Amino acid sequence: MSAPSIGEPPIRTAVVGLGWAARSIWLPRLRHNPAFTVTAAVDPDERGRAAVAEAEGMDRLPVLAAVHDLDPAEVDLAVVAVPNHLHCAVAAELLAKGIPVFLEKPVCLTSEEAERLAEAERSGGAMLLAGSAARYRADVRGLYRIAARLGHIRHVELAWVRSRGVPDRGGWFTQRSLAGGGALVDLGWHLFDIAVPLLGTAAFRHAIGTVSSDFIVQRSSRAAWRGDDGDGPALLGANGGATDVEDTARGFLITDDGRSVVLHASWASHEELDTTRVTIDGSAGSATLRCTFGFSPNRLEKSTLTRTVDGTTRPVAVPTEPVGTEYDRQLDMLPAQLRDPAGRGRVIDEVRRTIGAIERVYASARIPRKVRESASV
Repeated sequence: MSAPSIGEPPIRTAVVGLGWAARSIWLPRLRHNPAFTVTAAVDPDERGRAAVAEAEGMDRLPVLAAVHDLDPAEVDLAVVAVPNHLHCAVAAELLAKGIPVFLEKPVCLTSEEAERLAEAERSGGAMLLAGSAARYRADVRGLYRIAARLGHIRHVELAWVRSRGVPDRGGWFTQRSLAGGGALVDLGWHLFDIAVPLLGTAAFRHAIGTVSSDFIVQRSSRAAWRGDDGDGPALLGANGGATDVEDTARGFLITDDGRSVVLHASWASHEELDTTRVTIDGSAGSATLRCTFGFSPNRLEKSTLTRTVDGTTRPVAVPTEPVGTEYDRQLDMLPAQLRDPAGRGRVIDEVRRTIGAIERVYASARIPRKVRESASV
């Protein structure tokens, strides 16, 4: 954990959106990182505000109902963790006011929203940063080091397949109008994010895919470890809690410089354990990482990384670290990123490629029809 740079006061941080991500990931880490001081929390829902106000050590924290109550003169950074459909509107309002934003994934749901964020970043002179932490994992960093020794990268396979893990089933996560999509938008965004250092600035020339929803209505497929199943409609005032997103998405993409990418994202499956797998094929060898992203307890015991050259596969040592360490590491990097004037616009460039690819996979796929809730399976 990093301390503030000499002469640099802690970053005055407001947390916007007080759901699972804020309460479980960001608030605890921000409070224990000396580079930050939490100066405000924001949520339109009275119960969310009350829960944070009553939390241990948070009784003196100003808890506000709307982002327009935040004063740019008193906030150095806003960590935004609202439901997906509000990401663009909330972040754009803050950026336009001149408040830098650290925005949870997915950064946006459409290419039009990406351009709206770009304009807000320009007009307000504030920086947009993205909250996808997977590339800060020690095992992923080890994979990047091996990738530098694989020659020209020709092909990348990215898969995050949960055995069980549909989030907030019946809540906003499983309603297209609120989430923007299912597993592809949720897990797939992390997979695209870790591909950025491997593919650089290459755009996707072609993208096709399929989606399915075989598991999403099964009660046994929910992410019980999140503790939020069924809470979404009540918190958001949604009607009915209808489920109309995919639990599985598969895509095949080709970059404009001729490299191929296979992507597989699943909230639930027939597998025993939640598994993330990344394989890189290069002109001088290949490498494979097997691990488990995220916080699910139903995970592989440890990460394994291998390198294959000329028919010989050898293990590569990767350190074992506590679950969630990548989020601590990302926070440690934020102060330097905020001070880097060259960083403005960098996230938007990546976001344009990611959301463009997601849109094209969805456009080519058969979007599942609205499915009916099942009592149990």
